[in-house]
Amino acid sequence: MLTRFSVFGGGKRRFSDLNEQEILALAISSEEEDSRIYAAYAAKLRDTYPATAAVFDGMADEEDEHRRWLIKTYQRRFGDFVIPIRREHVSDFYTRRPVWLVENLSIERVRQEAADMERQAQEFYVAAAGRSTDAETRKLLGDLAAAEAGHERAADNLEQKHLGHGERETEDLASRRQFVLTWVQPGLAGLMDGSVSTLAPIFATAFATQNPWTTFLIGLSASVGAGISMGFTEAAHDDGKLSGRGSPWKRGIASGLMTAIGGLGHALPYLIPSFWTATTIALIVVFLELWAIVWIQNRYMETPFLRAAFQVVLGGSLVLAAGILIGGS
Repeated sequence: MLTRFSVFGGGKRRFSDLNEQEILALAISSEEEDSRIYAAYAAKLRDTYPATAAVFDGMADEEDEHRRWLIKTYQRRFGDFVIPIRREHVSDFYTRRPVWLVENLSIERVRQEAADMERQAQEFYVAAAGRSTDAETRKLLGDLAAAEAGHERAADNLEQKHLGHGERETEDLASRRQFVLTWVQPGLAGLMDGSVSTLAPIFATAFATQNPWTTFLIGLSASVGAGISMGFTEAAHDDGKLSGRGSPWKRGIASGLMTAIGGLGHALPYLIPSFWTATTIALIVVFLELWAIVWIQNRYMETPFLRAAFQVVLGGSLVLAAGILIGGS
């Protein structure tokens, strides 16, 4: 019988082909994995979001309790040997996101992942109960479906216990602040540097040579060079431990990539052979870039819109004018 599973025999099983013993064994392994996932979430979030970590600790305990219930039921019906079948052995069974990805998820997204886990588990037990013809197994699976639905209510109770008195709002605010410090702030700095600092050399070259290909090469080299420089500078000057700005490599990637994008935006139009067509499109792109910077400053940095518009648009316009005048002289 063991050779029917992928770990021993190769091919995956379909859920519809599993018998009642296999379904129960699958439920045991799934509950074990979910308990470990919640415990891992709690461990990773404990330092930064202790209240939410306490919620996941409670959910891990809930899953572990149901695992023990499942094992007792399995032992009573089928003996002590639990068939080694897991989610990855069943082709049409739901999967779980790798736990290490929680490091790259917002706190709200982690909570949504937990809600999705409970919903998928409930749907599994409902589907299994509907397919079962054995009265005892059908009742068992129905009870498990009800238990998974109860997990959501239990999670709500745990949230009220651990995330009351403003703790959730505090954690959400901390999560947003961390996102701004790690991604938005360095990315915005890079976009501003790439968009504004490359205006003068690109448009000076354009009007001095009126050669689109030469202008594109100058713009490409300036954008890529600035991106590399900004990325390494951001990553090297602050490790984020004291400032709380997060991973230096994340900040370096955000800054370097947005710097390159900012410059390439008005360099790429010069791939068009017609000088005036390319220049017109490049000017439109510059207009869009500057207003995108204004929007980001207003949306994430809480800079008043008019002040951001005045600073960015005026500054960019002056640099653009300088490049055109120098190139056309």
